[in-house]
Amino acid sequence: MASAAAFFDLDRTLMTGSSAYYFGKACYREGLLPLPRLLADGASGVRFRLFGASDERSEALRDRILASVAGHEAETFHRLAPQVIEEILPRITPQAQALLDMHTEAGRAVWIISASPVEIVAEIARALDLDGGLGTESEIADGVYTGELAGPFCYGEGKAEVIRRLVAERGYDLQSSYAYSDSASDLPMMHLVGNPVAVNPDRPMLAVAHARGWPVVEFNRQSKRVLRLASAAAASTATAGAGYAIGRRQGRRRAQAQRLAAQPVRLLRGG
Repeated sequence: MASAAAFFDLDRTLMTGSSAYYFGKACYREGLLPLPRLLADGASGVRFRLFGASDERSEALRDRILASVAGHEAETFHRLAPQVIEEILPRITPQAQALLDMHTEAGRAVWIISASPVEIVAEIARALDLDGGLGTESEIADGVYTGELAGPFCYGEGKAEVIRRLVAERGYDLQSSYAYSDSASDLPMMHLVGNPVAVNPDRPMLAVAHARGWPVVEFNRQSKRVLRLASAAAASTATAGAGYAIGRRQGRRRAQAQRLAAQPVRLLRGG
């Protein structure tokens, strides 16, 4: 058994974007999620790629997932896993894969620790041939999801709690272990290990990394810049379109006013 481990966050660390969004897409295709909810989650996914997560958005996503699975057979969502994994694997960045390989070759255990449903996280870890994946567990009673949590929400301090439980079982030396994440919400996990590394960090994480002298790596700086430019362009287009529409309305109103102003003159001349 490995004496040390490397713990990886999933979204924006190993992969681009949000794994929960692809879970939502699979649920939509199975008729388990309405289209407006999927579209809203897609917009949230774009914001997540640009700016990272927040406690409020993460908790809201947790509640939506719990509500969407409540009353459904667990086997239904296990069947969705392969199509979710098929969409997620191409989004694992080459740089992240290189880190996974580096730790595996060094003899460390490699785990994904994510707030996403454990059914998805465990399958991603299996597909990547890692030691395992831990995520948020939904309670199951008589083969059906109850809509409640079966353990800690694997986010923030809850993620650190999940790691402590794993370390108690496996005996990893945390001082010799590594943790990788983009978000300041994962600081409890980062503080557990002797070798924290900030990956594609949000601003709060970057500030802490600089203050503590942690390594910082950027996998997708160019793609984030392109996304920001695209968002800015979309906003400019929307503004221009709104201005054009307002200008057309104002132009029509001026023309109508001129016609009305000219009409009495023509009547007078005709009389």
